[in-house]
Amino acid sequence: MKKQFRYVAAATALLFTTSLASHAQEVIKKGGYTLIYESNYAGFDPALKNRMIKTFFEVYPKLAKEYNPQTIKEVKFLVDTAYKGVAATANGQVRYSPVYMMAHPGDIDVVTHEVMHIIQSYGRSVGPGWLTEGIADYVRYTAGIDNAGAKWTLPDLKPEHNYKNSYRITARFFIWIENKIKAGTIKTIDKSLRDHTYTPEIWQQLTGKNLDELWAAYTQNPSLT
Repeated sequence: MKKQFRYVAAATALLFTTSLASHAQEVIKKGGYTLIYESNYAGFDPALKNRMIKTFFEVYPKLAKEYNPQTIKEVKFLVDTAYKGVAATANGQVRYSPVYMMAHPGDIDVVTHEVMHIIQSYGRSVGPGWLTEGIADYVRYTAGIDNAGAKWTLPDLKPEHNYKNSYRITARFFIWIENKIKAGTIKTIDKSLRDHTYTPEIWQQLTGKNLDELWAAYTQNPSLT
C-alpha cells in the first residue's frame, strides 16, 4: 500500500510539474515593449518559439511607430492547444494554434498580420471586416520579414475577385492604390477606422474615385509596377 501510494504521489507530482512547465510564462522586455509568452503545449518547438518572439520585437515597434504610436506596449502570445484555427487576436492577446505553427514553421509573418490587428485597435469598427483584414495583409506584404519563406504571395487578379474578398485579394488592390493612385491612402484609411471617422466617401475624398471606380480602374490595368 505504501509503495502504491508513493507511486501515485510521484506520478501526480510529475504531472503537476509538466503542467507547470507547459503553462509557464516568459516575460520579455525590450525597447519599451513587453511580450508575455505562454504555451500550454510542452512539445512546441523552442526554435519556433524564439523566432516568434524575435519577430514580435522586430515588427511591432516599427508598425507602432508608423501606424499607431499610442498602441499598447504590452502584448501576450498564447500557444493554445484548444485553438483550432491559425491565429486570432483580441484584447492585446494573440492565440496561436501549435498544430498550424509547427506544420508551417516558415509562416512566421502570421505574427506580423496578427500584431497589426492590435495596432489597428478599431474597437467596435465603423468599417467592414474585409477592410480590417485587407489592411492587415497589406501590412504583412509591406512589412513582413519572410513572406518568401512561407511562399506567401498576393494572388494575380481573377475575374471572380472583388475588393470585398478580404485578405490577400484586398491587400493587392491596396498595393495598387498606393503605387498607382495615391501613396499614403491606406495609412489614412487605417487612421480613420481607429478614429471612427471612416465613411465610404473617404475614398472619393482621398483619390477622386469611389471604391467601385477604383476597382474598375484596377481591373483594367492591375499591374503593380
